[in-house]
Amino acid sequence: MKVLFLTTILLSKNCNGGEVASQWFIDAIRHLGHQVTVVGYLRKGDVFKHNPQEVLVVDERYTETRKSKFHAMLWMGFSFLKNLPYSAAKYYSAAYIDLVKNLLNKEDYDQIIIDHAQIGWIEKFIKDKSKLVTIAHNIEHEIYEDNFKKAKNLISKFIYQREANLIRAQEESFSEIQQVWTLTEHDNKYFSQFSGANTTKTFGIVPNAINVKEKTVNKSCDIGLLGSWSWQANIEALEWFLEAVYPHLPTNLSIHIAGKGADWLDGKYPNIIYCGVVPDAQEFMSHSRVVAIPTLSGGGIQIKTLDAITSGSFIVATTVGLRGISHPPSTVKIADNPEEFASSLVSAVTLSSTQKSLDEANNWYQQRQDKFHNDLANALNKEGKNPKPKISPQPLPFAYLASKPRRLTSPTWLNK
Repeated sequence: MKVLFLTTILLSKNCNGGEVASQWFIDAIRHLGHQVTVVGYLRKGDVFKHNPQEVLVVDERYTETRKSKFHAMLWMGFSFLKNLPYSAAKYYSAAYIDLVKNLLNKEDYDQIIIDHAQIGWIEKFIKDKSKLVTIAHNIEHEIYEDNFKKAKNLISKFIYQREANLIRAQEESFSEIQQVWTLTEHDNKYFSQFSGANTTKTFGIVPNAINVKEKTVNKSCDIGLLGSWSWQANIEALEWFLEAVYPHLPTNLSIHIAGKGADWLDGKYPNIIYCGVVPDAQEFMSHSRVVAIPTLSGGGIQIKTLDAITSGSFIVATTVGLRGISHPPSTVKIADNPEEFASSLVSAVTLSSTQKSLDEANNWYQQRQDKFHNDLANALNKEGKNPKPKISPQPLPFAYLASKPRRLTSPTWLNK
């Protein structure tokens, strides 16, 4: 089977959670024996080693508003001109359209996958709708509606409301697409309203197989937090942890916070050490007695939560932090109240990670990976109309991410 995979930003060293999830689909499809051609942009300044026969780079592009200089004004103007969401206007280009048209003229693809709502505009340039699949990483309009409610000035409110309205209209137009793939059951229920007679499927993506811990490791801190602290959803989570949870924690507990954008933490709290960007996110979590995931908002699934589970450490997370992750192992505790969250952290610190708990987490990972492979094989073969490819038990070829820091993001452009 030949698959054309149309995405926004190609996976590179500065990847975020959405790009990691996209790459899992790409690697899994190849793992099942299919030929995949990937089209996307390269983040400005990134270095990306790839096979030019498999991955086609449209061009380099800025992706974050705060780093894009004058491009943000151009994107905004273009979004009004084309009546596109701002987050989609960033990726719209004649070069992308021409490349896709040329590929469709030269090759006969069995499946065409549109990855991310921000690239949804490409659908109108694809004549044969019977081959279309879209991956909906989030219910995008819900995130922008949430940002609208939290915005403090009229300009921000107007922009967020416009973004939510335009993306909602796009999400409700999925009836022509043959399959909509989601990452959570919550998202599945929403998109199934508009898919008509077509199929909406939920896929439980898996963490990085290369970093699954086989043995327990020595701990270097009591509580660990990881994130990109320049993104709005993560800023909100960190502020809640420091303002609502931290006052309920004993001051003798050591807390390590890793990730870009929280330099202001240096020296502000006596028992908090800011570690900056760490070379291996999962390694950092594995050396924490308990990993705190105080997420309060956002959509889709959190890659760092999946990685935390396979790190072997105990986890205390909010309900939102565990969205899309069903039946987690016993190492995971859910707490939404600040006092309960703090109490759960303290309890977890007093426990010792055992080989039994680590084995439980690894078994959970293996079962999730097997299900992901099987679900994807069924979806690609349209529920068994073609013979299923043989699924190898070996982990996916994702090794080059093992030592790279990752950021989980929500598409809140105004705060980038």
